[in-house]
Amino acid sequence: MSFKQIDFSRYSSIKIGPKVDVKIIEEIGDYSEYQIIGRANNLLISNNPPKFAILGETFDYIKQEDDKLYVGCATSSGKLLTYARKNNIANLEFIAKLPGNLGGLVKMNAGLKTWEIFNYIDKIKTKDGYIKKEDINYSYRDTKLDTIVYEVVFNIEYGFCKDKLKEFNKMRDNQPQVPSAGSCFKNPKGDFAGRLIQEVGLKGFRKGDMAFSEVHSNFLVNLGNGKYEDAIYLIHEAKKRVKKSFNIDLEEEIIIF
Repeated sequence: MSFKQIDFSRYSSIKIGPKVDVKIIEEIGDYSEYQIIGRANNLLISNNPPKFAILGETFDYIKQEDDKLYVGCATSSGKLLTYARKNNIANLEFIAKLPGNLGGLVKMNAGLKTWEIFNYIDKIKTKDGYIKKEDINYSYRDTKLDTIVYEVVFNIEYGFCKDKLKEFNKMRDNQPQVPSAGSCFKNPKGDFAGRLIQEVGLKGFRKGDMAFSEVHSNFLVNLGNGKYEDAIYLIHEAKKRVKKSFNIDLEEEIIIF
């Protein structure tokens, strides 16, 4: 059984968290006592986290067979995007905007505006074998998967679009360039979490070194030495104010351990 120590104050995208011994998974099995963390791009981790694991190099691969693309869930979005560009594969340009490993992107049905990863999936592989997309309960920025995803299989269409890639990369200009966990809240139906946060006076609002960004209100950012407790305070404050002003229950997109 292999473990490695990870310092989440360096490893996670929001730069918060303790040093933890994390299990490395190199074969398919039942690891129900562990939480899979991937590259910790959308995680906020306390000083008392559960047991963590990550998929090892065994699950970092891309294979093309006929009209399907088989991708191990330890594969990074950047590696898959490079492969799609070199092999003229369409529909994956939007992952330029989505950092992380494929396992995490699939688990949360990650996306950008109207694009989402499940639009292009054929099936996934878990410890119980392959599961077709139509047999998976998924929705906007969410799935009901409660098991590890080891592989994702995409339907292949050809025609990589460089103009789309430029468009997605340009959207990054509207995002903060400081540590964050991406979007803090899911957009409620018919509205935008960022707009609601701004309307209740929290754009740029700061607690310690944590703040809702001046650049994009729905990004909870670490301005230096941000603390878990201050991040939680801001999340609760946003939910409370938006509920009071608009009677809308904001739902976290960030995953809290």
